[in-house]
Amino acid sequence: MGMGTTQRRRPELAAFLRSRRARVTPHDVGMPPGFRRRTPGLRREEVAQLSGVGVTWYTWLEQGRPINASAQVLDAVARTLRLDAPEREHLYHLAEVPYAHPPEVAARSVGPEIQGILDALEPRPAVVYNSRFDILAANSVYQDVVGIEPLSGGPVPNALWRLFAVPEEESPLMFRETELPVMVAMLRSAYGVHTGEPVWEDFIRGLSAASPLFARLWESGDVAEPGRRVKTFRHEAVGEIRMTSVSLSVNGMPECRIVVYTPADEETRRRTEALTATKKSHP
Repeated sequence: MGMGTTQRRRPELAAFLRSRRARVTPHDVGMPPGFRRRTPGLRREEVAQLSGVGVTWYTWLEQGRPINASAQVLDAVARTLRLDAPEREHLYHLAEVPYAHPPEVAARSVGPEIQGILDALEPRPAVVYNSRFDILAANSVYQDVVGIEPLSGGPVPNALWRLFAVPEEESPLMFRETELPVMVAMLRSAYGVHTGEPVWEDFIRGLSAASPLFARLWESGDVAEPGRRVKTFRHEAVGEIRMTSVSLSVNGMPECRIVVYTPADEETRRRTEALTATKKSHP
């Protein structure tokens, strides 16, 4: 972190802590109001006492001085100041301490608004993935191209299992030798904040057992972030289609993203439109 960034963040950290302290009353934390309290909020020494830290240290932190803070201490301060999840993450960023998201609560679906957006994007395939490539929602074109059953509230399908746990000739994705390593590298990047979580460990262990290719790519240790790519799919009805993938974040759904596949050429555009027309005439 550059010195200039640190110097800008420290005053913001100081202002943030003061504002959060001012809104917590002694009554909120089970303390008597006391005498000669000029403001309704907690005093610095009270925050320090309740957080189990030294008064001088907390005073320096709130003054924006360049002192180090551990995740454990910041968590204690966050509990005392009754910070919600976005405020806690903001505190970590301002204090320049790496923030680990809480263990994932696996989403199994999305709301009707998101599903409506996916449906409105047809004939472009569109899907909502979480960071483990679980398919939380998709429009019918995506389901057709990738070859999954319509989502019906049962077990959540997973794109990596769909691509790795089938023979290559049955995979909807072409050029697997270049595309699959990127997807595994994206999974590895997301895994960094979920290491040790049973659902993630079971997923990695199960897919590694089912696919020697996945196991080999996983052991490479490569990491990557989601980004724009051109992917080629094969479809038994219309042939090869080349699609450019674009990822969009989803507010209120951490680590989830909408991925929209846009035709990369005119022939693909005609083929996806033909595919949609066929589906509508043969529901």
